[in-house]
Amino acid sequence: MSDPSRPTETSVISELDQLPDRDREETAEWQASLDAVVRNAGPERAAYLMRRVHEFAAASGTPLPGLLSTEYINTIPAAAQPEFDGDLELESRITAFNRWNAAAMVTRGSRLGLGGHISTYASAAWLYETGFNHFFRGKDGDGSGDQLFLQGHASPGIYARLFLEGRLSREQLGAFRREASGHGLPSYPHPRRLPWLWEFPTVSMGLGPLGAIYQARFNRYLRDRGIKDTSASRVWAFLGDGEMDEPESTAALTLASREGLDNLTFVINCNLQRLDGPVRSNSKIVQELEARFRGAGWNVVKTLWGEAWDPLLGQDTTGDLVRRLGDVPDAQMQTLATRDAAYIRKNFFTGDALSALSAALSDAQVVELFENSRGGHEPLKVYAAYRAAVEHRGAPTVVLAQTVKGHTLGSAFESRNANHQMKKLTMEQFREMRDLLELPIPDSALAGDQVPFWHPGENSPEARYLRERRAALGGPAPLRRVIAKPLPEPPAKPFEALEKGFGHQEAATTMALVRLVKDLMRDERSGARWVPIIPDEARTFGMESMFPTAGIYSPLGQNYDPVDADQLLHYKESTTGQLLIEGITEAGSVAEFAAAATSYATHGEPMIPFYIFYAMFGFQRTGDQFWALGDQMGRGFVVGGTAGRTTMIGEGLQHGDGHSHLLAATNPAVISYDPAFAYEIAVIVRDGLRRMYGEQPEDVFYYLTVYNEPKHQPAMPALPGIEEGIVRGIYRYRPAEPAAAGPRLQLLSSGTAIHWALRAQELLASDWNVHADVWSVTSWTELRRDAMRADDARMRGEDRTPFVTRALAGAPGPVLAVSDWMRQVPDQISQWVEQDYYSLGTDGFGLSDTREDVRRYFRVDAESIVVTALDRLARAGQIPLATVAQARARYGLDR
Repeated sequence: MSDPSRPTETSVISELDQLPDRDREETAEWQASLDAVVRNAGPERAAYLMRRVHEFAAASGTPLPGLLSTEYINTIPAAAQPEFDGDLELESRITAFNRWNAAAMVTRGSRLGLGGHISTYASAAWLYETGFNHFFRGKDGDGSGDQLFLQGHASPGIYARLFLEGRLSREQLGAFRREASGHGLPSYPHPRRLPWLWEFPTVSMGLGPLGAIYQARFNRYLRDRGIKDTSASRVWAFLGDGEMDEPESTAALTLASREGLDNLTFVINCNLQRLDGPVRSNSKIVQELEARFRGAGWNVVKTLWGEAWDPLLGQDTTGDLVRRLGDVPDAQMQTLATRDAAYIRKNFFTGDALSALSAALSDAQVVELFENSRGGHEPLKVYAAYRAAVEHRGAPTVVLAQTVKGHTLGSAFESRNANHQMKKLTMEQFREMRDLLELPIPDSALAGDQVPFWHPGENSPEARYLRERRAALGGPAPLRRVIAKPLPEPPAKPFEALEKGFGHQEAATTMALVRLVKDLMRDERSGARWVPIIPDEARTFGMESMFPTAGIYSPLGQNYDPVDADQLLHYKESTTGQLLIEGITEAGSVAEFAAAATSYATHGEPMIPFYIFYAMFGFQRTGDQFWALGDQMGRGFVVGGTAGRTTMIGEGLQHGDGHSHLLAATNPAVISYDPAFAYEIAVIVRDGLRRMYGEQPEDVFYYLTVYNEPKHQPAMPALPGIEEGIVRGIYRYRPAEPAAAGPRLQLLSSGTAIHWALRAQELLASDWNVHADVWSVTSWTELRRDAMRADDARMRGEDRTPFVTRALAGAPGPVLAVSDWMRQVPDQISQWVEQDYYSLGTDGFGLSDTREDVRRYFRVDAESIVVTALDRLARAGQIPLATVAQARARYGLDR
């Protein structure tokens, strides 16, 4: 007799056949039992039994892989809901007032053409109110509280709540989206526009989820390194189901589970709609998200159905109702929320079992099931989900809450595809809303054209309850609070080492900057505040020496023997490590940078993040995150390594960065520099530390570009005003011989291009008797901004001259600017230079070759500079035109 547990010629061989079977007879009995259940009770019964066994095994600690999806019902049954510890009647009235005032605010603004969004908050009101009344911790306790990443389109509802709390006035609500006067409210959570309130800018879809994960991780980093105990802080991220299609939304899910971030909760408002229509028209977004999060190792809590569904599900002895809920696609579910009872009975309650279930329901009850009875609209269901989230240990939690977009706004809004673009209610719709919410607003208040904001009174039960709940939870939220905590001035020695130069040793400016940071990290007073962040390129930037000294942060420590353990610069992970090596993820690195760069406000602990990356993959790849960082008022050093279009030997088109300074220039918070020498880096970093971490800190962050090309690093010359010139953007590095006869001109250069300019200076003098002053331009962008500020001052009647104009005033001859960037970078200052101005640059795509050949290709090498300089002089009539042709032939530029 054959053994049924052994694979036969016709059976499918599975991976389990590779595992030892210690009792094949027992295995066969289990298989036979399951087969009997399928034959006698059907596959649904067999699936149920297997689920029960799986659940029991998990509860008993048996190591089984988890299920990716479960039935389309609530995770927490009604019988398991915890006791609600609030006043439900008061909270319902408070939520109704907030719904009204949010709709009034947007409607008022929309009548002025300002726009706004109503439907998102209408669907999510209870998701927020339950959190504010019972879960979100304020900063009055440990100074950190919880971090709230609130959905941007729901901001009117948050403003409405602040109005009820007394934190905003009627005048401020009336100035929603009217900021030019300086007293209005921004459209979305913008910390820079409302710095006492918002902590996190979240309206750029997808960046909120990513930022929340790295914020939760950085909280652990601060705790593990002994900077601050953040154990009580929880990160809450409120997201939309449509938003989860953004790649950044799910990019770091496995990081959160891998590091056990149970201080993190995602709340995804599954109203089944994106901006134009259903999120998943022919499938189910909740089930898709559940599988994705479960697969990534998250705890998933589904809150889909309201109280009206509980008795129906209890009567579903056949399982037909659960199956039907799982079968109906989202677009149809959206339609059911807008139809009458006859349509619902015909198109949902199909078959004998379902028809019998619905027969006992009135038409009003049938409509109520789909129009209102969603889990995200009922505080008891939401409370149960949140309680489960905060009590779960070992993994982050996502709450998938089903709602109706536009809920309580009336039939013209609810579940309509266009409701994201519907910006205002008519007065008749407001009356309908008032009656639905049972608000004590008289008809006389709605007689005019302007819908009123409504407040029950400062001493009303609702207002008192709000204040009491927030006091019990640690004060107001959201709240951004900055307490001045300047860092001690760093020691002079690390800066002096760079200012002395490197003697005869050649070094890249990347190496110089890394050396400076390593020395500053050794400082006993502020060294621990540095947060080096590298996207898996530490060895590229010469930072591997930090591995054994500073250590690489890992909450798991190092549970293995590193392959290079016997080497001096071995790979060392530690729970107290200082380095954050993020893997190949620039987006994750910027999210981590943002958390560190804003720690001075979030936690009252200023940190100095130092994020170094391939320059090409900074502002080009993650520019939206840098823009959000500027909004969030982050501080720190962003470093574009291997910068410039021509310094990357052999790398080619997609690695050659000739434009990041142009992209950085569009961000008002970025102070960007392109230093040429190590001593310039020393001056810039010291000034950056003063500006960002001194007695009067500024809300800026620095962008430095450094190069991988070894060059002579001289000592800082003893020139008058050189440090001011370095900081402000320009100084004369090497003047021409003052007594030399012959034509003269000015060569402006930045970064590695100064070496081409210096060589061109020598060739001009030796070959053509032309004399050039060489200027180091450390920041084209800062020169432009200074000039623009001077222009603004003159508009106000002040007499002010731009720094670049003063620096070059009276300098003889034309000005020729050259850099390893596209010409638009140096062209930023052209209109403020009184001399004839011309630029050379690396416009176009990069290419693979040697540095010398690529620079000749772009016509930025020393010889090309010489020919261009002679051409500008010839055009000015200072030398014969034939000289230009001679130079072109001499240097091979005529080929």
